[in-house]
Amino acid sequence: MASKKRTPNDLIDDIYNLAYWMTGSREGANHLVFRTYLNVTPETPAIEIFKTFRNCYQESFVNGKISCIPQPSCKPMEHLGEELVKQEADVKLTILLKEIAGLTPETISKIIGKPTEIIKSRLSSGRSLLAGGTLSSNGHGKSENVPEVDEES
Repeated sequence: MASKKRTPNDLIDDIYNLAYWMTGSREGANHLVFRTYLNVTPETPAIEIFKTFRNCYQESFVNGKISCIPQPSCKPMEHLGEELVKQEADVKLTILLKEIAGLTPETISKIIGKPTEIIKSRLSSGRSLLAGGTLSSNGHGKSENVPEVDEES
């Protein structure tokens, strides 16, 4: 059975949910969705929309968000810190693309730019990290912005 081609309008709920889980706030999610949709057209294929989302997230929330204060002694580590933050964000995005958008590891591989085997490994280990609170709601360590769930409701 052939799957229906998803348009940018069809994906807006998935993109917003991804944005909320990646940023941990409505304001951050709105900003990220706005930035993503500024860079796509109605003809943009779904995989390119997800790639655009990832790029916008990295530009808006990862680059420049490293905790190392730029000092001469810190400069050599600045690039390493940025790469670690990007990797954590990609692990989280991998899980969310699978769970929220329902994408296959092969499709996620094309979006993230990593081999399918790495994506499958990230899905396996990343779910445990996310459930255990090691991965944050915003991709930058444990977040204070995520509303707590009232389990008695």
